[in-house]
Amino acid sequence: MKSPSATLLAEVRTFRQNHPEVRYVDLIALDIPGHFYGKRYPVEMLEKVAAGSPLKLPQNAVLLGAQGGLFKIGDYCFNDGDPDANRRLVPGTLKPVSWESQPLGQMLITSDGTEAPIEFEPREVLTKVLERLHHKGIHPVVAFELEFYLFDKKLDDGLPQFARDPLSDDVDDQPNLHIERLSRFSDVLDDMAQTAKAQGIDITVITAEIGPGQFEINFGHCDDGLRAADWAALFCRSTRGVALKHGYRASFMAKPYLQFPGSGMHVHVSLYDGAGNNVLAAHQQQPLRHAVAGCLALLPHCMPIFSPNHNAFRRLGGTVNAATRASWGFEDRDACVRIPESDPRNLRIEHRLASADANPYLVLAAILAGLEHGLEARQEPIAPLNEDRSSGTDFPVDMLDAVRAMQHQSVVRDKLGAEFVDVYCENKRQDHLAFQQEISAREYRWFL
Repeated sequence: MKSPSATLLAEVRTFRQNHPEVRYVDLIALDIPGHFYGKRYPVEMLEKVAAGSPLKLPQNAVLLGAQGGLFKIGDYCFNDGDPDANRRLVPGTLKPVSWESQPLGQMLITSDGTEAPIEFEPREVLTKVLERLHHKGIHPVVAFELEFYLFDKKLDDGLPQFARDPLSDDVDDQPNLHIERLSRFSDVLDDMAQTAKAQGIDITVITAEIGPGQFEINFGHCDDGLRAADWAALFCRSTRGVALKHGYRASFMAKPYLQFPGSGMHVHVSLYDGAGNNVLAAHQQQPLRHAVAGCLALLPHCMPIFSPNHNAFRRLGGTVNAATRASWGFEDRDACVRIPESDPRNLRIEHRLASADANPYLVLAAILAGLEHGLEARQEPIAPLNEDRSSGTDFPVDMLDAVRAMQHQSVVRDKLGAEFVDVYCENKRQDHLAFQQEISAREYRWFL
């Protein structure tokens, strides 16, 4: 068996042979708000890193706010000397970038698996949750679904414009689910799908959604939770790049139009034991009920993860299939936790609350923590919506309330890590306060 460095070195050398035109590779990782940060390396230096040379980036790059600023969080950023932290290359993620004007490659990096992983790095948080589940003999299988909007490339005084129909040269301003929209935008959608596949992402179904210029992409079910979250993160990056190449903007913003549905991140999760048996289907599906109860119990305390910014809270309620309370149901898209119809082998939950711009590593970590908590506590859930349309429990619908609900919840701190929870909550609090520091034109119209 090859050592990790030998495997990485072979991957880099094979890439260089297949893509001799590529001179630089972007080494990228996801920060807390869900943006990629990193460095652009000459490809010959990447070979040295793959062979074992240190790869260091500032530890506090993970703490960047939504606009890239640094916040004082405990001693981080301003009282710690801004130290470097080791990163490692993620095997299997070195791929060509086709949407840039010049030949380029990209590869994921992470602190998980290093001697001193960053406790609040999103990928490390998910790694710890998965390792704990695997130690208990539980193996998740995960599939993400992501909704997004296409806009015209040019903004109108900073506001998005409807995408132009390439066949009629008119704006696509009619919300619908028609299959013809897939045909009208087939050039850009096909390029998005093919580019994602070239990145190693298992793309399956493409759907024209209800909003004007809104689409949904489904990913294949994956028995590696980290890889499933990698796919979701990388898809957002490649899709935005491909859209610009075709004269559009692609955005995973949660609620770009108040009058049309928002964009969500739906996550399907099933759990299997070491023998391949579906844990949720055992004992007349009693573990499923326990898992649902755990998800619903932690959901109000994980809202800063599921709705990571001010705009994301706008998505909740008011339009189709967007819940305002923690609820569940069989084949019910109004529920936060939906149980799709399936045979016992494929029995799973579909968690529908997160916005499309949420951090996929943290969303999956929070969902799995809820499932784990439910299997441990073995509590019965509230009535499903199929039995009682008013069933549900309240959750915070404001960022500051959500942060207060998350920061001191003992189960969340235990499952996701106390250091992460403190850092994440302060990051969201500071981002929210910074967002409120700008006076909008509407405010002048109302009060000047």
